[in-house]
Amino acid sequence: MTEIANASHQISVQPSGRTFSTQGSETILAAAIRTGVGLPYGCKDGACGSCKCKKLSGDVTHGAHSDKALTPEEEAAGYVLTCCATPHTDVVLESRQVTNASAFPIKKMPVRVASLEKKSHDVMQVRLQLPAAEKFRYHAGQYVEFILRDGARRAYSMATAPHVQETAPGLELHIRHMPGGKFTDHVFGAMKEKEILRVEGPFGSFFLREDSDKPIILLASGTGFAPIKALIEHMGHKGITRPTTLYWGGRRPADLYDAAWIAEHTAAMPHFKYVPVVSDALPEDGWSGRTGFVHQAVLDDFADLSGHQVYACGAPVVVDSARTSYTGQRGLPEEEFFADAFTSEADK
Repeated sequence: MTEIANASHQISVQPSGRTFSTQGSETILAAAIRTGVGLPYGCKDGACGSCKCKKLSGDVTHGAHSDKALTPEEEAAGYVLTCCATPHTDVVLESRQVTNASAFPIKKMPVRVASLEKKSHDVMQVRLQLPAAEKFRYHAGQYVEFILRDGARRAYSMATAPHVQETAPGLELHIRHMPGGKFTDHVFGAMKEKEILRVEGPFGSFFLREDSDKPIILLASGTGFAPIKALIEHMGHKGITRPTTLYWGGRRPADLYDAAWIAEHTAAMPHFKYVPVVSDALPEDGWSGRTGFVHQAVLDDFADLSGHQVYACGAPVVVDSARTSYTGQRGLPEEEFFADAFTSEADK
């Protein structure tokens, strides 16, 4: 068994024909990231299911993962989570999202807290200053990981498109307070401007597929708006005029914390529409807009999604519900659903 665990195995991805090799006990996804092969992924911790794909041949062993990310039935049917699957033979996978677009170099670097601004009672906008000589390249929609002193990691998406670096160097992140969370308690408590942190990135396969002219549904819950914001900025910068509708959901109206930014971009982009959705408004909120679950609002508005692309970001329950209902009830092709589920330690 030791020989098998330490062996190198070739991973082939169909229908693209791309190949790469694992080293030792490396997971399939870790090897793909190392070699610049862009398999789809999100949390890298077996919690979100974004990296799930069909195994056509070969044997793997799965590490710890959520049953929601990969059910026993799915595993029995040959599906794998590449983020926690270690091969014991050569493996052939089917993944229609494979691309080399995640091949920007992954870097570890120190960053300085440039500013802190509360966007709502539990969302902090954190701007990070990059090292002066550092050119950090990423796709709108990708994320970085903070490396904490004990080696733990916390992932947050860039909330600005890459071109913004040209006039305002640095990274903007939207961080929601998770009471009891050692990192977010620090962000909302002791963190100060000029503090030095360490990050690594970019990571993630959540970015706009620009080789399509299909209309777009953007679905965000909570701070899942951050990478969606970056996508919208990127579309404006590149002059992409595909019909696009953003559905952003929160519990209360204040959870939709960037209304002014959205109003500005709605006015500047005639093809862009915004539908805010609130699930638990109180009488004092005076909310007269759409109510209920944000993924349901899309179902209510679209009888047929077969000609669309969907980009969904936020809580795993929202992303999972959207994926299941849009592909199962509205004809959305599975390969046109792109997602980044925001997992917390409790989800893992």
